[in-house]
Parts: sequence; structure tokens; C-alpha cells
Amino acid sequence: MVNFQYKENYGLEDLLAIMALLRSEDGCPWDKVQTHQSIRRDLLEEAYETADAIDTGDVANLREELGDLLLQVVFHARIEQERGSFGFEDVCDGICKKLIRRHPHVFGKLELDTPEQVLVTWDEVKRQEKDQRSNGEAMASVARAMPALWRAEKIQKKARKDGFDWPDWHGARDKLGEEIAELDHAIAAGERIEEELGDVLAAAVNLARLLDVDPEKALNGSSDRFIRRYGRMEQFAAEEGKALSQLTLDQQESLWQRAKGEE
Repeated sequence: MVNFQYKENYGLEDLLAIMALLRSEDGCPWDKVQTHQSIRRDLLEEAYETADAIDTGDVANLREELGDLLLQVVFHARIEQERGSFGFEDVCDGICKKLIRRHPHVFGKLELDTPEQVLVTWDEVKRQEKDQRSNGEAMASVARAMPALWRAEKIQKKARKDGFDWPDWHGARDKLGEEIAELDHAIAAGERIEEELGDVLAAAVNLARLLDVDPEKALNGSSDRFIRRYGRMEQFAAEEGKALSQLTLDQQESLWQRAKGEE
């Protein structure tokens, strides 16, 4: 058993100490063999669970999930501290300095009056920090690990800064139709299907952006409706003494329309 002082309440320093103990020779067999790659998915899952707590408005769950997310930050920082590259204090130092640099209207003499002006300044300072000399370089820096719909939306927003965008949603809707036609052609030809399907999705994201719709939220809403309607289809089939899999596609479609009509 490790030497550890139990308390009624713990703080950040205690969390750092606990992580050091878990990674020590006498610590946890699982924790001490983890790497950045082995816990990469955990970081993403905790971020999504935190977002879910925000969406549901569950404050108690949000408190817990924020702790789980903080643990992942501490975990990754500890791994690097053991390698001698940086520690959690360096992470804190870095983000504090970044916040100061990117808020010259608060910590400097620049005057900004609107949230929109703040975002423009933030992006300008960010590009300077990363030595991004063009909008294309800024696009290339958008993380590939982001959900694909959000990544496409973010890239499109950067293109808009150079004026490369539709003036309104009508042009984007027409473009979506063009991309669907090209997909139909690709399917008929049996080639470049993945490429053309990707273009359709990108065009759909573009339309969503110009309609001020979050594409991830829209797709999740569609998935939620599908789950709800599918559950009703199963209930309808059970009432007839059958499993959904025993019905023909036409019969299933009929139940689907019935479930849809109840909403």
C-alpha cells in the first residue's frame, strides 16, 4: 500500500500527486503501462460525455464528467513529465500565456466592442503564433481528428474569410443538387463513389452552415428520430405477434410511416 494522506476534500495538487502514485513502480498495473495512444480514445470519449452532460443540463453529471476530462489532461501531462519534456505546470503556463496574448483588448490597449471583433482578433493572433501565412495553411491546420462534419464546416468558414462562399443558401442548395447528380453518375460508372459521396456530404454541410444549422446536431437529431421510430415499429410488430425481421420490406415501410405519423 502506498503512503498517501487521506483528506475530506482534495484539490488539483492532490490530483497530480494521485496520478504520480498510480504511475509509480508501486502504483496501478494498468495506469503505469498506458501511453498517449492507448488512452487517446478515452480522452475523446470523456470530451463527448462532458458535452452530453451539457446538452442534457445535468449539472451533477457535468461536475463528474469535467473531473473525468481533467483526469485525461493530467494523465497525458504526467506521461510527458516522466519523459522529461513537460509537465502539468507547463501546460498551465502555456494556456495562461496564450489567453493573455489572444485577449489584447483585456490585457493590452486594443479596443474591441463586439464578440465578432474578438473572434477576428483571436484568429489573427493565432495565425501569427503558428506562422500561418495563408488561409490555406490555416485550413490545413484544422485537426483531422475532429468529427468530419465539424471539420468541413470549420474549413468552409475559413474559406469565407477570403470571400470564397455563396452569398446565401440558394447557391449552396443548387450545388448540393449538382453533387448528388455527380454521385449518381459515379454509382452508374462504378468508380469514384467514395470521392463523390464525400462531396455530397461537404455540400450538405455547406448548406447547413448557410442556414445556420449545426450539421452534427442535425444528424444526431435524425439519428434520435430513427431510434425512436424504430422502437415504435418493433412495438407495432410485437402487437401483431411478430418480430420486425419477419416482416417484408413493404410491411416494415408501412410501420415506419405509421410511427412517423405519430410524431
